[in-house]
Amino acid sequence: MTMPQRTDAEQIGRAFASAIHEHWGLFLAEGIILVILGLAAILLPPIATLAFTIIIGWIFLVSGIVGLITTFWARQAPGFWWALISALIGIAAGVVLLLWPLTGTLSLTLVLIAFFFVEGIVSIMYAIDHRNQLTGRWGWMLVSGIIDLILAGIIFAGLPGTAVWALGLLVGINMVFGGAALISMALAARHPASA
Repeated sequence: MTMPQRTDAEQIGRAFASAIHEHWGLFLAEGIILVILGLAAILLPPIATLAFTIIIGWIFLVSGIVGLITTFWARQAPGFWWALISALIGIAAGVVLLLWPLTGTLSLTLVLIAFFFVEGIVSIMYAIDHRNQLTGRWGWMLVSGIIDLILAGIIFAGLPGTAVWALGLLVGINMVFGGAALISMALAARHPASA
């Protein structure tokens, strides 16, 4: 008589649970750092908004410069002009955000709304998957996803007046709930029996 074989999904689930168990300390540290940074952003939302805008500006600027360099390195490759335009747009967006960060907060606020919406849906789906395969603490991830959807609605309803402080506040709240979810998952996965 042959033993029933595990499906690929079961093997992947066990490998995932094992990986989380082996690295639960890293997940715990990441969760704690997220909670601390989130609380700082909640306490100082205008500063967090400004810092977030400046960081995004630098990311656009650096990625645009790198894109420009790689575009000219591979100028014989198809799509040269599209890559050049994309790199120049990245550089321009970075310069605008760095020179006028307060003006850029409205655009970033719209991007944040989209981010919270997508992250909320993904977190909810992730929680449902955890419920079936990994930990008994999947509820925290579900709550995190629901909070993300509520945050997207709150920030959208307050536009444009809330853009100056809402960006930092909402990023902080998101970081606190995401960090709490990671802490909960890490603590549940530290013992092999609970993983």
